Amino acid sequence: MAAGYGIPVLILKEGTQRTIGREALRSNILAARALAEVLKTSLGPKGLDKMLIDSFGDVTITNDGATIVKEMEIQHPAAKLLVEAAKATDAEVGDGTTSVIILAGALLDKAEKLLDQNIHPTVIIEGYKKALNEALRIIDEVGTKLPIGDLETPEGLERTKFELKKVLVSTLASKYLATPDIMDKLMDMIIDAALIATEKRGDRYEVILDNIKIEKKKGGSLADSRLIRGIVLDKEVVHPAMPRRVVGARIALLDAPLEIEKPEISAKINITSPEQIKAFLDEEAKMLKEMIDKIASVGANVVVCQKGIDDVAQHFLAKKGILAVRRVKRSDMEKLERATGGRIVTSLRDLTEKDLGYAELIEERKVGNDKMVFIEGAKNPRAATILLRGANDMILDETERSINDALNAIRNIIREPMVVGGGGAIEMAVAIRLRKFAESVGGKEQLAIQAVADAIEEIPSILASTAGMDVLDTILQLRKYHAEGYVMAGVDVNSGKVVEDVSKLNIIDPSLVKKQIIKGAIEVATTILKIDDIVGAAPKKEEKEKKGEEKKPETPELD
Repeated sequence: MAAGYGIPVLILKEGTQRTIGREALRSNILAARALAEVLKTSLGPKGLDKMLIDSFGDVTITNDGATIVKEMEIQHPAAKLLVEAAKATDAEVGDGTTSVIILAGALLDKAEKLLDQNIHPTVIIEGYKKALNEALRIIDEVGTKLPIGDLETPEGLERTKFELKKVLVSTLASKYLATPDIMDKLMDMIIDAALIATEKRGDRYEVILDNIKIEKKKGGSLADSRLIRGIVLDKEVVHPAMPRRVVGARIALLDAPLEIEKPEISAKINITSPEQIKAFLDEEAKMLKEMIDKIASVGANVVVCQKGIDDVAQHFLAKKGILAVRRVKRSDMEKLERATGGRIVTSLRDLTEKDLGYAELIEERKVGNDKMVFIEGAKNPRAATILLRGANDMILDETERSINDALNAIRNIIREPMVVGGGGAIEMAVAIRLRKFAESVGGKEQLAIQAVADAIEEIPSILASTAGMDVLDTILQLRKYHAEGYVMAGVDVNSGKVVEDVSKLNIIDPSLVKKQIIKGAIEVATTILKIDDIVGAAPKKEEKEKKGEEKKPETPELD
């Protein structure tokens, strides 16, 4: 609404809410800080879990930041921006989601104090951007290059496994499966799976995560989990008369049903005699037999079908000695396509010998009480499946999330073999150097750069807090060590002490993850600081009416 010559001028729809200036900024900062506060206690190896109950009553127990923000139904638009930043970090490096939100919340908290000193948001944003560039430079300067070997030689492979194991200790320390006996076995499995899925692209190696499948099966314990060089399908062979084991499998991958399709338009068939019923059924059987003959004619001895397979078709397949699996997920079909070198065919008419995939062995095996189909020795040896066992769904889901984090950590190291100190070591190193850098910048931007240093220093504070350590003592000790030149000095939450060199305890993180955390947090904080006007549309009429109906008390009718 604008007032001109005493006449109010309406420029927005009736019912629209508008918040402007400092109030809008404060509202957004408050929402971001509230979300960061929720996640604070989940950070680090001693971080606590959250129990999330959705609208259907399903329970998720996790300390994985990405899962927490996905499961929480967040409404505030500024908090949603933080969630998007966390999801982007998860998609890029597969880790650091909790840290992004905590750091963004801390940056906005510090920015609010600067706003109270009448420093303009644009000045703060400029200072934050300079701090970001300097922080990325510091991480590169402080980082240590990992001696990753040549993956094509046995010595290089062993050396790489040894180095990767050091990184995984830190990645998995905060996860549920951090019991020593299980952790060692799972780490070996994760590293082997990642190296199976590693391909050379140009002059560098790349872990193709799409080549790794995680299959969960309830029952047994985590110690019963194992790695399969190939693909495992949570399906069973469709007909009892079919072979249960095929050596030298030639696989037809079908995205077409082996059934007689019903007409799309409603049709009636008038039958006046039993002979007509027999003729109708015979014709159906003939059509299905022709389908199976076509599959057999191209030399396929295994059929993996995304759709259904008719009972009669199953009978004909069994007679031909063809092993068949039906209703396989699209994602599994695509993994099979890559692994076996076959091609998914959408019409049986187009099926040729060239479309068949190859695997040395396909076998149905019993896992727990259920049967699963194992496809091993595939044409492309870059496929692997981690078969997870566990007592219940919650353990399996949390272990799967941990394995995904670990696989992403390996991918980041293979992509950029640089590591930095964990346990708040790199954060403290960046904070101390940023404060020195701020002095060289001067002006009001200096205060913004110092604010970034203070915000980054909150990460080791939270690590100490979740481990039950004295936060002030910890920060003072860390500052002392770093001032003396110990760039790897960090918090060892297991012993509850500050150590001079966390790398000796294998507390290290990929530098790629730390860079992405700082990038994501500063970008989302500057985005929120740029907002000075919030215009919220009026709720729709139906919603208004609903709310009105809910609120309206029942009034007795008068005669």
